[in-house]
Amino acid sequence: MCVQRLFSTFAGGRPGVGLLLQRGLTGAFLFYHGFVCLSETARCVGVVPQVVGAAAGVLLVVGLWTPIAGLLVAIVEGAILWSSTGNDVSSVMLAVLGATLAMIGPGAWSIDARLFGRRHIDASDV
Repeated sequence: MCVQRLFSTFAGGRPGVGLLLQRGLTGAFLFYHGFVCLSETARCVGVVPQVVGAAAGVLLVVGLWTPIAGLLVAIVEGAILWSSTGNDVSSVMLAVLGATLAMIGPGAWSIDARLFGRRHIDASDV
């Protein structure tokens, strides 16, 4: 899958910093939830969705396969929300953040931008 075809540009500047912060905080929160779930399995809703969410969180932090990881986060958090009996605001928040990251993209400071971003070809290099 070519990530470049999904986005016209990889946002830099202040929007890129905003995406970096959004990816970092979302991924860290997902990783934390997965770690807590593994350490306290008795209180955990579902171990597998939490671990998948934590793995997607790691991908979001480094900015690798961001559209796929964001979509996976939205699906997994929706499943966690569906299977829980209480009102879990954090699952709703993480699902929305994952969906927005899947739609907006990773930004300029990501592995996706390095692997799939447009390259500047200098005329002196040819």
